[in-house]
Amino acid sequence: MITPDDYQWLFRKAPVMATSIAEDGAFLDVNDAMLSRLDYDRADMVGHRPEEFATSESAERVRNELRPALRRTGKLENKPISFVTRSGEEVDCLTNAIIEYDREGEFLRTVAMYTEISDQARANLKYRNLYRSTPAMLHTVDDKGLIVTVTDHWLQKLGYKRDEVIGRSITDFFSTADRKKYADGSLRELIKQGACNNLQRQMVTKNGQTIDLVMSAIPNRHDHIDFGHMLVASKDVTERNRAERKLRRTLSENARLREELERERDYLREEVNVAMNFGRIVGTSAALRRMLKRVEAVAETPANVLVQGESGVGKELVAHAIHIRSSRAEGPLVKVNCASIPKELFESEFFGHVKGAFTGAHRDRIGRFQLAEGGTLFLDEVSEIPLELQGKLLRVLQESEFERVGDDVTRSVDVRVIAATNRNLEQLIVDGTFREDLFYRLSVFPVDVPPLRERGDDVVQLAQHFLEQTCKDFGREALTLTRAQTANLRAYQWPGNVRELKNVIERAVILSQGKVLRLDLSMPDLKPETEEAQEGEVGSADILTDKDIKDLQKSNLIKALRQTNWRVSGAGGAAELLGVRPTTLADRMRTYKIKRPSS
Repeated sequence: MITPDDYQWLFRKAPVMATSIAEDGAFLDVNDAMLSRLDYDRADMVGHRPEEFATSESAERVRNELRPALRRTGKLENKPISFVTRSGEEVDCLTNAIIEYDREGEFLRTVAMYTEISDQARANLKYRNLYRSTPAMLHTVDDKGLIVTVTDHWLQKLGYKRDEVIGRSITDFFSTADRKKYADGSLRELIKQGACNNLQRQMVTKNGQTIDLVMSAIPNRHDHIDFGHMLVASKDVTERNRAERKLRRTLSENARLREELERERDYLREEVNVAMNFGRIVGTSAALRRMLKRVEAVAETPANVLVQGESGVGKELVAHAIHIRSSRAEGPLVKVNCASIPKELFESEFFGHVKGAFTGAHRDRIGRFQLAEGGTLFLDEVSEIPLELQGKLLRVLQESEFERVGDDVTRSVDVRVIAATNRNLEQLIVDGTFREDLFYRLSVFPVDVPPLRERGDDVVQLAQHFLEQTCKDFGREALTLTRAQTANLRAYQWPGNVRELKNVIERAVILSQGKVLRLDLSMPDLKPETEEAQEGEVGSADILTDKDIKDLQKSNLIKALRQTNWRVSGAGGAAELLGVRPTTLADRMRTYKIKRPSS
């Protein structure tokens, strides 16, 4: 019968180095082979921990990796450890250990055996150490997906210590979504498939931060048959993915802003077109022709223009005429009514703002300068721009650069500026409310729009034009102007200019019941029409007959042709003076049998 003493004798005389270790990690016993190789007495080692006889690197490994792994798994297999003899010689070993428990499951001891490794094994150990210290995110798992070893860089990325990860399943460190992917044995199936490349995964650091990884793996098989370990390399692509997501959001926002820009630009272009009656300038007076010559002269140049004139003379229409005759005609014409913008919003209106620039800035907004890129910006009532903003406007005009409110990005802009005012800017300069340098920058080429009272018979042509247009817009039958009405129109001083005339005609169309325009109803200063006129029974002396109108039109055509030396089309031609197409004018010349006199 073998006694406990016999077991102790067999342990001590075993031909391999062996130790028995207590639960607290100290040696309970050390066999003779171990004592002989390290040149210590039993009393020197019993009661002391293994790391006291190991190299500093192995001592750290025992504390941080081997002992925690042994406690979790109950065994160690071929783990490298280096001891130091009494004389200082390093002895490199591979250790195999197992924990013994009694029948009740209580800890008895750990038995560890050490095999001194060969030169080849020593080289393998060296490579293992190199593996750990390589500046890459690497980990190795066994066929169950348990972590065998990791590099220091892996630990640094995830914020763990080595003893906290060795022996645990790699899925413990996956995000919740990725853990679900590998539930129910899916991880083992993936490992069995062998190599994989560029798998997208997410892992969670110790402090709870999720990082995006791209993983590639190769299997390390023993004898090319049995599975050994899976070597996995990971690349942190968190910043790259974040940058890509930000770029996608930026591109999406740019697309949204571009679409919004195009919609708003189209809206503004349509708004200007409607307000300006699609660019038609009606009249043939000498004052109007002088103005149109200046418009033609400046339109093809890049010069800024200052349009001056009383309220209601049609400054917007002049700006539109300059734009459509310029090389920027295909670009947008964007209007800014400077008198209608709250003082605190001027800068945002002109230059735009970024989200969060001020209270209420819930999203990025494009300014009018950017909307007018490649086209023309019409600044109506420019005298109303606050003095403190005039310097920023001057900078854009001088340098063609601006920044949105709340943004530090400088943007270039290609815009022609046409400004308009009904006030004396030179007097405002004297008063200190308008910058002199801005005035000279805006008024490179001034254009004065004549008031309606100085345009002679233009008032009748305009009235007829507005009457025809209003009847058409309101769905009314054509109404007629009497000779008395045309005389009254010529005699009136029109303090509100063309705008007042248009309003008068529109009101008269609304109030007229018969076939004759009741101009007296919309102009209280006029004498009331005769009772017959109110009933639509107007005598021939008060009405322009169809022949009278044709004679008047023929006379007007001949007058325009003579003034243009019988030039029908082109800049300054008769068609332009009359506000009609050259083909229309040619048709009317044939109708009235008008021919150029032979020289």
